[in-house]
Amino acid sequence: MDETVHVRYMVDDVAKALAFYTDHLGFTVESDAAPAFGSVRRGNLRLLLAGPQSSAGRPMPDGAIPGPGGWNRIHVIVPDLAAEVARLKAEGCEFRNEIVTGPGGSQILLLDPSGNVVELFQPAGQR
Repeated sequence: MDETVHVRYMVDDVAKALAFYTDHLGFTVESDAAPAFGSVRRGNLRLLLAGPQSSAGRPMPDGAIPGPGGWNRIHVIVPDLAAEVARLKAEGCEFRNEIVTGPGGSQILLLDPSGNVVELFQPAGQR
């Protein structure tokens, strides 16, 4: 079955988020209603980018305001993690950590312009 997975990220600036995901990670713009909302797609992943003016950005009944960041993340598999990290660093992208390697492979946490996390992952034995 070929289903699309939808993930919502709260972002501070929809235009910057659209540019980040398309310029650095190979997503394509699906919709652009900046400054409130935008969406990008890569394969079966549809990433919904909700700005502060979007309905998803409205305060909750208890007053909490949805915002970007945290530890939840999308997971993007790459064929050569070291090369991808070098490219993204040269393009001015920011990372939360350095490459970590374990039995399943290697990973690093890339930050989008609002502080949302994108895990770049190279499975063990891939290369």
